[in-house]
Amino acid sequence: MLKLKKSLGQNFLIDKNIIGKITRLDSIKNKTVLEIGAGSGNLTNSILKKRPKEIILIEKDKRFYENLSKKFNTKKNCKIVNEDILSYDLNSFTKPETIVFGNLPYNISTQILAKFIRVNSWPPFYQKIIFMFQKEVADRILAKSNTKQYGRITVLSNLRFNITENFKISKNCFFPRPKVDSKIITFQPKDKINYKISNVKNLEKITQIFFSSKRKMINKAFSRVFQNHKDVAKKLKIDLNSRPSELTCEDYYRLTEHFEKINYL
Repeated sequence: MLKLKKSLGQNFLIDKNIIGKITRLDSIKNKTVLEIGAGSGNLTNSILKKRPKEIILIEKDKRFYENLSKKFNTKKNCKIVNEDILSYDLNSFTKPETIVFGNLPYNISTQILAKFIRVNSWPPFYQKIIFMFQKEVADRILAKSNTKQYGRITVLSNLRFNITENFKISKNCFFPRPKVDSKIITFQPKDKINYKISNVKNLEKITQIFFSSKRKMINKAFSRVFQNHKDVAKKLKIDLNSRPSELTCEDYYRLTEHFEKINYL
């Protein structure tokens, strides 16, 4: 067994029952599968038994990439890429209705999710995303407004996805054993998005400004985003005495729409 790198968040799922449960969350047969951070190939093995049309594995660690290449070199429908998913060009991926799996490194899990939210073409190439997050991050994604967990990743995720909480996974199902439990969440791209936001990065910018002072009233953050901010707040019916967590996801989408409208005329 290769020495695992803490810096890459390498905690491998070893419970076969849980692995099987994950691969049963969607029909894989005759579909393209993209797996992020294939690691030891435990999940890959289970996916291949479901007879996908092809599977593309993204693995950053060259040592595990080489092991995966040896392990699956007889599988003609298996392609292995030695690359960091954060550098990988998702916009060049042309396989329609792909199912995406990932046991994500804890330290970059929200960055990976944001990358999938940002893809240029919508509806995107993928049909469903099945990601594993540490429980704390999962709870933030699933949070409702006006709660402690509610934040930027909640707002970003709900713009383009219908989100489903599937099940919790005990830390005892991993090697090495992490300090926290995990959760599986599925993301289904929305066919129709009710807000005309041309660049998701503008939503990221606005939520970063607002949530950087999460406990303070939004008046100052509002003034950083908009000139004549009191007039804008009145027009959009936003209370400047609110705190960032009191605004709904829809409020942030309306703010971003207005921001783009006045900046891209």
